[in-house]
Amino acid sequence: MGTPEELAGVAWHISTKSANGGGECVEAGPLADGTVAVRHSHHPDREVILYTRGEWQAFIAGVKAGEFDFSTG
Repeated sequence: MGTPEELAGVAWHISTKSANGGGECVEAGPLADGTVAVRHSHHPDREVILYTRGEWQAFIAGVKAGEFDFSTG
């Protein structure tokens, strides 16, 4: 979890897919060192998860490859 000082300057981004009214709102933002911070937009003062640049790139590659298209039914 990042310190308040680390997170103070984060430019948070929310996916346009999160604007569905269902409350599934995730925000992500880069830190100066390349780390990516992720939080729930409805609870910005709660825990923030930090990912290294490599972890984030691997996650994005997996999303683009469909590795996280989990079946719900």
